[in-house]
Parts: sequence; structure tokens; C-alpha cells
Amino acid sequence: MTLDNHALAPGREQAVTEEVLASFDATPDPRLREVMQSLVRHLHSFAREVRLSEREWDAAIEFLTRAGHITDEHRQEFILLSDVLGLSMLTVAINESAVLGATESTVFGPFFVDEAPEVPLGGDIARGAAGIPCYVSGQVRSVTGAPIEGAKVEVWEADEDGFYDVQYPDGRSAGRGRLRSGDGGEYRFWSVLPAPYPIPHDGPVGDLLTATARGPMRPAHLHFMVTAPGFRTLITHLFVAGDPYLECDAVFGVKPGLIVEAAHHLDEPAPDGTHPQGAWTSIAFDLVLATGHAR
Repeated sequence: MTLDNHALAPGREQAVTEEVLASFDATPDPRLREVMQSLVRHLHSFAREVRLSEREWDAAIEFLTRAGHITDEHRQEFILLSDVLGLSMLTVAINESAVLGATESTVFGPFFVDEAPEVPLGGDIARGAAGIPCYVSGQVRSVTGAPIEGAKVEVWEADEDGFYDVQYPDGRSAGRGRLRSGDGGEYRFWSVLPAPYPIPHDGPVGDLLTATARGPMRPAHLHFMVTAPGFRTLITHLFVAGDPYLECDAVFGVKPGLIVEAAHHLDEPAPDGTHPQGAWTSIAFDLVLATGHAR
């Protein structure tokens, strides 16, 4: 009795998987061994499930190569890929502290910059970024309500044209800054009202979105990263209520608890005693940290 190649295929395929799994058996780090063997099992299972062709795998390799070539110190295409596949938000969900009352986490995004300009409480992080002035304030506190003094609050956002400072070629630093919470945990700063914008879609990730009939838009938001000794690092956004893209965020980052109202003002005095001329806006939101180790 003879067997055709089709009948022999499952055994040959499983043999490849078992051989690769065995190659990691001697990995000294048990966590690395667990991760790599699980990756192999799931990756090989995926290839068998979709009956991946060599032509398709070649296209995938080229896609990843293009992602590497377009990545530089200002753009991280692999973070974008992780974001649009929902892997970033899944990782957030897996690792998020399940502490009642703590501010929810969301994606980090690709535009954070280390050592952003430091500004005093009430200072201006916009520094020339285009947009309607926006006064942002609140308190950094624990879930028990205790104020957290001296927390480092890092903020960054796009301007009204949908660009972060690092996307401009002139080396500007605008729409970002870091400050410390005050004695009562208070934080406050001026910036510009966030605007919706597309994630960079002129590269391989953009091609993927186009091929799958998905849009590149993100709803208007402010990025925050808050750190304080004895508390878990908080990475989150504040999303502006009423934005048309809240239901179709390209990176799945929206959570209802992170949607805030932006109040609109005209020729009114601001909470800091200044008198802005014309239209300005304000957002108020408390940043609540869970106790634990920084991640």
C-alpha cells in the first residue's frame, strides 16, 4: 500500500514542529524557553491552519523588511504594527493592574521622547504648537484618595494639523513636556486642544490598512506617563468626548473611562488667573495610581 504526499503531510509537518521545539529544550532561562516554545507552537499552528504558501511567506518577509527599513529614531513601524493588530492593547490588558479606582492604561504609542523639556506647574508645553489653547488640570492621587506629591507627569500630543513635533524636519520640541505634581498632588499646564489624526500610513502598516479596508485615524487625545515611587507606572490617554473616531480608533486604545469633556470658553478668565484673549478650552481629570512596582 502506498501513501500519497497529501496523506503524509500532517506527519511531516508535525515532525518539523517537534524538531524545532526540541532545539529549545536546553535554553538555560526557563521563561525564555517557555516563550520560545510557545511561540513556535502557535506560529507553526497558524501556518498549518491557513496553509501558508511560500509566496505568501516571502511577501510577509518583505513586509517586515520594509518595516525595519522605515524605522528610525523618530518612527517605530513595529510599534505601529503591534498597535494596529491589537497586540499592544492586549499586552496592556494582560499587564494592567486590576485595582478598583485606578486610572486605566492604554497604548504607549510611537512618539514618546526621553527627557522632554521640563516645565513648572501651570507652564506651557505647547511652545508654538498650532491649536486652540487648552488648560489641563487635575490631581495625581492614590486609589485611597491620598495626594501624591512630586509625581513625574510626562505629557505629549499632536498639534491641530495632526503631527507630533518629531514628525517635523526642523527639530522642534512642541506639544510635550514633563512636570512634577505639587504639594497636594495637583498638576496643571497649558497646551492645545487635542485633534484627531492618522497614524503614519505611508509605509507597510499603511499598506496593510488599505488592503484590509481599515482607516488610519486616531481620535483626539493627550498622552500621559505618570511615575512615582511606590506606585505602578501609569501610561494612558485622555480622549476628547464627541470625537468622530472614538468608535474606530486604528489602534483600539479607547476606553470609556478615559473619555473627557473639553469645556469651551470665550474671553473668560482662566483658573490660573490669566485672561486669554479669544477662544480657549479646558480639561479636568484626576490621575489615580495603583500601588506596586514601576513596570
